[in-house]
Amino acid sequence: MTEPAPPHRQPAENARHGRLAARPAPPTALAAAGLASLTDPRGAAPAMVYAPEPVDGPPYRLVLLLHGAGGSARQGLDLLLPVADAHRLLLVAPQAVASSWDLIGGEGFGTDVRRIDDLLATTFAGYPVARVAFGGFSDGASYALSLGLTNGDLVDAVLAFSPGFAAPLVTHGRPRVYVSHGTRDPVLPVDVCSRRLVPRLRSLGYDVTYDEFPGAHEIPAPIRTRATTWLTT
Repeated sequence: MTEPAPPHRQPAENARHGRLAARPAPPTALAAAGLASLTDPRGAAPAMVYAPEPVDGPPYRLVLLLHGAGGSARQGLDLLLPVADAHRLLLVAPQAVASSWDLIGGEGFGTDVRRIDDLLATTFAGYPVARVAFGGFSDGASYALSLGLTNGDLVDAVLAFSPGFAAPLVTHGRPRVYVSHGTRDPVLPVDVCSRRLVPRLRSLGYDVTYDEFPGAHEIPAPIRTRATTWLTT
């Protein structure tokens, strides 16, 4: 008698699917407040971290901030640095291995996902964190959306400033989403980007807040204020 074939098993989701393993936990040793570089365990460019005082106060809302193409970790950090103290935001801004993020460069999820996972694990070990959000600008916004929708069991909110697309391979949870876009954006035109993306996300059941503004490829101060208010209320 022929033995039945074993059931087909899908491989476990991992970095190649955009999945992150790090989760908030009680810190093993409190890190310092203020602005610092966070060592990348994989030896690439260090991330930038900003922690408001006091570290031993209420848990932070951590926001992972992703720079645009050709940008830097510091440019990612600067997206919300002006409002971090007022809203007790723990900002973590990695540097992409290449000029943009792995998914956007054609590699697919992998190298940057693993680095971000390591950086989040290191951050969780040094700071008390209650909630996690992802955010980014331009290519960083597309990556924040793709990674955030993939990891909605970790992330409860995504801030996407002038995104081009969202391309998760798998999705978990239903994080709420904030999108902004300039009506005169010459880099990622609003008609083929957010005006298509936002209805698509809503059709999939995501709670999306969308702000268009009369501007170019930028984040005006009023948009930053509105996005921060949305994030923290």
